[in-house]
Amino acid sequence: MDGLVSRRHLSLDLALSLLARVREEAESRALLLAAVVVDSAGHVLASQRMDGAALGAMRLAAGKAFTAASWATPSGEFAQSTQPGGGDWGWNTTDARIVVYAGGIPLLVGGELVGAVGASGGTAAEDEECVVAAASALGFG
Repeated sequence: MDGLVSRRHLSLDLALSLLARVREEAESRALLLAAVVVDSAGHVLASQRMDGAALGAMRLAAGKAFTAASWATPSGEFAQSTQPGGGDWGWNTTDARIVVYAGGIPLLVGGELVGAVGASGGTAAEDEECVVAAASALGFG
């Protein structure tokens, strides 16, 4: 039928593999993280909170992944522009799911958004390093 668009989706197995890679990376850095994988619409596919990770880390990880999927942009890219006087000032207060700290990245395959992964529990930079390493290890661009 004309007018329909085909798109690819992350499988649960691939989402769980991403979480395993995030955990491995976190453990190698002695970090306790929560991590979330979402589909291209920002819906949670899989999540984990490492033993001892802060309870609030899960919500932040989910928000970072949602933000990255929503704009196909790393969540930390909005940290400056959403500050008072920035070009995006205030939009991050329009939806409680949006988190503008580093640590959420889009998952791209051949330039196509297939989902996102977010982590929280370390510094924003550590969170991002862990998700980037996990995604790169599995071949995401």
